Amino acid sequence: MADIRTEDVTYTAGDTTCRGHIAYDGAAGGPRPGVLVVHEWWGLDDYIRGRVRLLAELGYTALAADMYGDGQTAGDPDGAGALMNAVLGDMDAGTARLEAAYEALAGHSSVDAGRMAAIGYCFGGAMVLHGARIGMDLKGVVSFHGALGSFHKPAKGEVKARVLVCHGAADALVSEEEITGFKQEMADAGADCRFVAYEGALHGFTNPEATANGERYGLPLKYDETVDKRSWDDMQALFSEIF
Repeated sequence: MADIRTEDVTYTAGDTTCRGHIAYDGAAGGPRPGVLVVHEWWGLDDYIRGRVRLLAELGYTALAADMYGDGQTAGDPDGAGALMNAVLGDMDAGTARLEAAYEALAGHSSVDAGRMAAIGYCFGGAMVLHGARIGMDLKGVVSFHGALGSFHKPAKGEVKARVLVCHGAADALVSEEEITGFKQEMADAGADCRFVAYEGALHGFTNPEATANGERYGLPLKYDETVDKRSWDDMQALFSEIF
């Protein structure tokens, strides 16, 4: 019987104190794959903590990274945009925080550091794709309704991870130009990349709060329960192959 344990963890990236959240099955024996989870632009909130727990229930040890430092979260788009853009405007610091979270997860006693993956949502999708582009030692990377723009053009063979992009075909926040550019970039790098566009799905399709947030702030966001499940199943299928 599973014994899901959760705890807050503190680690540092440069002079930034990061406050992550980890979940694992305490009843499982031996090291198991680790999955790094990177949050939406809202920050490390209860939604992301829930995803970490779901991964633990699947048999993984999962760590929700804190990309903003000090566990900062935002309650409105202006605050979220400010936090997100501070990271995107200094990708050296953003990369350091991503790598520090990776090391914190890899060093956990329950994790097999040779079997690591990363998943991310929205802003987090962009960050885990960045991790793949810079050649982080990951077996797989999954982006859920993530931004596709590049901060680093990978050289041929630099992308080590299997890449899965779970994209809403009706996502108004990601342009066709971005999609075309991303696919070309992955092809040029010789990456093993699967791009899935779910018909009718808007940005934020995995988050049950997306519809309410979209209506509240006038943003093209919508939760889609069917696509949420389909994309989660697609992630699990990839994990079953790489692990």
